[in-house]
Amino acid sequence: MARGLIKNGLTIDLEDYYQVSAFAAQIPPEQWKNQASRVEANTERILALLDARGWKATFFTLGWVAEEHPALLKRIAGLGHEIGCHSLRHRSVFTMQPGEFREDTKRAKEVLEHASGAEVRGYRAPSFSIDESCPWAFEVLVECGFCYDSSIFPVRHPNYGSPTTPRFPYVIETKAGPLVEFPMPTLSLGARRSPFGGGAYLRLLPYWFTRWAFHYLNEREGRAGCVYLHPWELDPEQPRMKGSLTTLLRHYIGLRGFERKLARLMEDFEFAPLGQLVSALQIAPGERLAPTLVSVGGQ
Repeated sequence: MARGLIKNGLTIDLEDYYQVSAFAAQIPPEQWKNQASRVEANTERILALLDARGWKATFFTLGWVAEEHPALLKRIAGLGHEIGCHSLRHRSVFTMQPGEFREDTKRAKEVLEHASGAEVRGYRAPSFSIDESCPWAFEVLVECGFCYDSSIFPVRHPNYGSPTTPRFPYVIETKAGPLVEFPMPTLSLGARRSPFGGGAYLRLLPYWFTRWAFHYLNEREGRAGCVYLHPWELDPEQPRMKGSLTTLLRHYIGLRGFERKLARLMEDFEFAPLGQLVSALQIAPGERLAPTLVSVGGQ
């Protein structure tokens, strides 16, 4: 065990295996009820891992999941975990207009709070889909009552990414008020940034690299990182979907070893819900920057 003083955020994007963006064209939301759901059983596996180690996490949850499985949301919140918002139907933010995004987000927040009985303060966009094309999203989040966001991956990637934004938490100033952004973890390697810490990166990269990266982030840079995962990543027996070779590799490789890696990570580092880390942040006035992704208030 190699725990330190810095706690990292532990987050779960609570969605089922058929709800990921890569399969959206194949199984649209109107067909979701026809699929065999595995989200409850897979979430229980995560809850057992957390309970065994005494950690609490943030569950960024689809409003649709809360509508279909309200008892699951109530159970998660009852165990002391934080409930966050992951949209209503997993639509990418950059595909929506501001009004559509506002309605989607407002409805999702209402459903999540009703099902869980807990206040929802944090938001994560499906597939990290807030980018330079939709800076207005931050103002909408503030208007909807969110205190923080965790949608930005500060890397260059074919499907997402905002490579010029800060690597560490910062405040976004909008016309509606401030919003704390807690970006996904990266290492700065020369002129490039290397992503790590969750999802396919945690499944595909050797565990020693993930462990080293978090040590470097926590001890050398003195910063907290954010682990992120999905319940379906603990489920190697999930039904197989169709897709491109790249999509299938990204979705299915490493499933069998994922739970073991996650258990090791929980043993080697300290964790807390993301909202708890955000509340404890001391962001200096000089860090209240206007980075690339700042709301301009456009409609």
